[in-house]
Amino acid sequence: MKKNIYVVGTVGLPACYGGFESLVENLTKNSSEDISYTVFCSSHSYSIRKSHCNGASLSYLPFSANGIQSVPYDILSLIHCIFKRPDVTLILGVSGCVFLPFYRLFSKSKIVTNIDGLEWRRDKWGKWAKRFLKFSELMAVKYSDVIITDNKAIGDYVDTEYSKENVVIAYGGDHAIIENGDVEPEKDYFLALCRIEPENNVDMILKAFAGSKHKLKFVGNWDTSEFGRLLKKQYEGNPNIDIVDPIYDVSKLFRIRSECIGYVHGHSAGGTNPSLVEAMHFEKPIFTFDCNFNRYSTEGKALYFVSPEDLITKISCATSFDLANIAKNMKLVADKRYTWKIVKEMYETTYL
Repeated sequence: MKKNIYVVGTVGLPACYGGFESLVENLTKNSSEDISYTVFCSSHSYSIRKSHCNGASLSYLPFSANGIQSVPYDILSLIHCIFKRPDVTLILGVSGCVFLPFYRLFSKSKIVTNIDGLEWRRDKWGKWAKRFLKFSELMAVKYSDVIITDNKAIGDYVDTEYSKENVVIAYGGDHAIIENGDVEPEKDYFLALCRIEPENNVDMILKAFAGSKHKLKFVGNWDTSEFGRLLKKQYEGNPNIDIVDPIYDVSKLFRIRSECIGYVHGHSAGGTNPSLVEAMHFEKPIFTFDCNFNRYSTEGKALYFVSPEDLITKISCATSFDLANIAKNMKLVADKRYTWKIVKEMYETTYL
């Protein structure tokens, strides 16, 4: 008998958005033979609605999976689960976890919840949204059988805040490597790649390179927010900075990551960031914002910055020996901790 796993909380499959979607893409693509997945998908995000992907069944719901609509989207998914009676309900994110006390009353499904990156702390949310997300986090921790955190710093928070055991499972990044892909010689630019949000210290990175002799290629969704549009207007004329619109083509991403001489990571929140662990697989020196999340992800072996001046100083003063050693360590850590084979096995263990 196969174990039925229903996945709640993502945009859906095929993956077309972010970290959770890549997670589900790789869990289903590499699943064991005794595991059967059903994934809830946002009908808003797919003009072509497949019935199956990677062997998983797809079920579409008429809400967006992000923003305020993520709450009814997740709750409706859980209501469907009451009638479908899965062996395990895998919940990614806490948006709909306010419903878990009721779900517990009507379902005997094992509940495994990845609480994501302390969403209520993010600057983009207002006061009441933060309070709601904090309450949802509480409900997730209280009513789930297994809590997954993607970074030990978040795991320590759950242990301290709620006295709740949790399992730390990060993300794989090896999908970013194309076997036998065409690799051009390294060029003279550093690379940054992220969503254009204040908490990712986008302005700090741009300011650092704008006044330096070093070149930066910065890939992101510049045109989807006023914050991004203002930064794009301010810096796109700078000779050191190449402002690049989002790239979703895996082969193009592989090329620009392969050709860069180093990766700059500004995230200050969110746990283990997928873009960071993907970059680590390219065996490049990593310069990352100094916070406990990033230090844990890189095992303290990257170079860390706290200001524009600090970033450029670290880049300018690092010797070729230092950079080669950091790059080697990043690849060793990535191979040890951030492959989808490891992640898949750890998730499937939580289903037992």
